[in-house]
Amino acid sequence: MEGSSVEKFEYKAEMKQLLQLIIHSLYTHPEVFLRELISNASDALNKARYRQLTDEAILDKGQELEIRILVDAKENTFSIKDNGIGMTREDLTENIGTVARSGTLDFFKKMKEEGKDAGDLIGQFGVGFYSVFMVADEVNIETRHAASGSQGYRWTSTGEGNYTIEAIDKKERGTNISFKLKENAKEFAEEHKIKQVIKKYSNFADFPIFVGKDKVNTVEALWRKNEADVKDEERNEFYKFVTNDYEDPLASLHLSVEGAGAEFKALLFIPKKAPFELMRTHQHKTVQLYARKIMIMDDCKELLPEHLQFIRGVIDTGDLPLNVSREVVQASPVMTKIRAALTTKIIQWLQRMANKNEEEYLTFYKAFGPLFKMGINADFANRDKLIDLLRFESSLHKAGEMTSLKSYVGRMREGQKEIYYLTGESRLQIEGNPNLEYFKKHSMEVLFLFEPVDVYNMPSITEYEKKPLKAVDKGDIELEGADKKEEDALSKSLIGFFKETLKDQVEDVRVSKRLVDSAVTLVSSDKGMDRQMERMMKLMGQDVGSSKRIMEVNVDHPIIQNLSRRFLANASDDLLKKCALQLYESAQLMDGELPSRADFVKRMIEIMGEATK
Repeated sequence: MEGSSVEKFEYKAEMKQLLQLIIHSLYTHPEVFLRELISNASDALNKARYRQLTDEAILDKGQELEIRILVDAKENTFSIKDNGIGMTREDLTENIGTVARSGTLDFFKKMKEEGKDAGDLIGQFGVGFYSVFMVADEVNIETRHAASGSQGYRWTSTGEGNYTIEAIDKKERGTNISFKLKENAKEFAEEHKIKQVIKKYSNFADFPIFVGKDKVNTVEALWRKNEADVKDEERNEFYKFVTNDYEDPLASLHLSVEGAGAEFKALLFIPKKAPFELMRTHQHKTVQLYARKIMIMDDCKELLPEHLQFIRGVIDTGDLPLNVSREVVQASPVMTKIRAALTTKIIQWLQRMANKNEEEYLTFYKAFGPLFKMGINADFANRDKLIDLLRFESSLHKAGEMTSLKSYVGRMREGQKEIYYLTGESRLQIEGNPNLEYFKKHSMEVLFLFEPVDVYNMPSITEYEKKPLKAVDKGDIELEGADKKEEDALSKSLIGFFKETLKDQVEDVRVSKRLVDSAVTLVSSDKGMDRQMERMMKLMGQDVGSSKRIMEVNVDHPIIQNLSRRFLANASDDLLKKCALQLYESAQLMDGELPSRADFVKRMIEIMGEATK
């Protein structure tokens, strides 16, 4: 043995302050001490595994590499043991005795002054081991390096200002860290608590982790395996493990990306159903971020743009520091590159699904379409691809069936120059809209849009394959081959009367080319805001006012013809004014915009009374 005396070492002044900050101020989740110790043990085992391949004289060459944790609830003690590479005396002074690097103290002080949680930054600066002092007053490390003829050592410290190192007899290579837990950390002397923390952070560690006699990490890191070597059943069980979903996923994607500064592996999933909270609270979970099989973020939303945050699964990269905080994640160039690469791969995945398995794609789209469509006005780099992936119900399809813009263009009638759509609160409401009558009569397809996000998206998609997109309830719509309806003397006089009577309610009154069965309809002016958009803005608390609309009149309708004759006979007939208001408000009623049902019903009764005299 190289001397048996105990040597005492003192931390530098700056390190004393840093230790106090780490122990008393930074960590908000004491359980991460276990993650840090397991990460250190895994690193030591990886080094031993490599050394076994290159050094015949390595100590205990044939041993199975593993991590063992023992706790004693009665004695309130904890120990973690690995048979990894071990440490020399120099390792103990350089790696354990020297905390972090220059400038770290200033950084931590700044974080504390700003009231930020810097706990997850510990591992980034090489001071993760010292998180044990959150749960222990004194820590012992017994270690022996794997080199033949090495000496065993014991390192002891209270984390206050100094540490000691002494030579000991230790037969096996590896490291054992032990301590008595503080009173406020007694929960970590319970096996069930230790198992819970391991499953949360370290379930996919490279080496077996035993707590007492039980092996804890029983699920394989499937993302590290070749896709061809993973069975569907394994993938499905893995998905359920990481998401707690009881159903199998709709689809999965295995990725191994290298180059361009974004090296990572991933196993991603699309759930069959959207979680309840997805569109309501945005508190849903997305993907887990791992660094070398150790979880550092359970819900890393920064890895995906908002419109792709329906994705679940695991992403693992070795290019990041082991424990980066949310602040570092957001600012990291590596994270930016991973996010860009992931976005590209996921969109390509959806394109393949849409082309090869329409049923599967529509299942995804119906579950996550409202979120996915938000990318149209957010992800401009992929905008055209996202537009191709949009799906809509339409007038030529049954309820629930969907079509793409590309398919719509392929079915356009000869001479049709525009892609037509109509927005509303539901398919039922849209199908009852009078503005649809001309298109029904001529079997011209109209896309039905009844999700709020569509109201924002469609006006921004001005054209597709050089075909303009046009709302059929806009006043400036061009209708190829529409029957020309000219005002005769009777109807021309009546329309003038309507304009005067409704001058405070409408922008204009004019002859309609789009009406077939209805007497009147309301359309938005050429430059006016879409009605559904206006309604949405008001629901969001925006003071957009109410723009006046244009009332179009079907001059061939019997009621209009009768009113024209009545007007010619007596322009002062009181019933005419009531009928003008009633027609206008009936159009409002159809659009769900009638301000006073009581007035409408009262006037209707009066008109019926006069008509039945």
